[in-house]
Amino acid sequence: MANDDDLGVERRGAAQADREVRVIVITGAGEKAFCAGADLQSAQAFTTDYSDPTGHFARLLRRARASHVPLVARVNGACVAGGMGLLAMCDLAVAARHASFGLPEVKVGVFPAQVLTVLQHLLPRRQLAELCLTGESITSAQALEIGLVNYVDDDVDQRLDWLLARLVDKSPAAIRRGLYTLKAIDTMAFEESMAFTESQIALFTLTEDAKEGQAAFQDKRKPQWKGR
Repeated sequence: MANDDDLGVERRGAAQADREVRVIVITGAGEKAFCAGADLQSAQAFTTDYSDPTGHFARLLRRARASHVPLVARVNGACVAGGMGLLAMCDLAVAARHASFGLPEVKVGVFPAQVLTVLQHLLPRRQLAELCLTGESITSAQALEIGLVNYVDDDVDQRLDWLLARLVDKSPAAIRRGLYTLKAIDTMAFEESMAFTESQIALFTLTEDAKEGQAAFQDKRKPQWKGR
């Protein structure tokens, strides 16, 4: 029987297969927290099924990494521990002014090991080390300064709507293939990346959206995207 985390992964997989889904917004319930990580009141807060080679949190991060639909984080409160992993797996992020961010694991004798995988290329090395080693939180303004979020606003929903509007009027095919390309070259060396992207640009031009986009530009009209 699947647990809640597995069911959540399945739902996200269904969203990936649905061509009508243009963007996925991830947020927390209420206004107190985006995600506070593991439940420290539980005796099994940091344990897993050791017979399974992959943990449920790792499966979630892997699925997010494979997403070709933009993931947007709406950070509506505290974003700490595993919540930082959820934030890092998103492509874009907007935060409320009162939101806070941190990796407090050292305060309870552990370390944000899995979260490091998705944060190491997002944050500058010294800022990441300080968050991990001190366990102290930072403000939304500081998160914006180090590139952890794209925008901070007193009205997080207004900013979110503004950002989503800038996504959904663009070519779904270009965004889908673009995210695939962006993530694929993340760990490639220069020559490998250049060879890969040389082949990708030709494939971009073969899509129906590329032909429609160029025709709309020439005709000075709004493109009618088919997402193919």
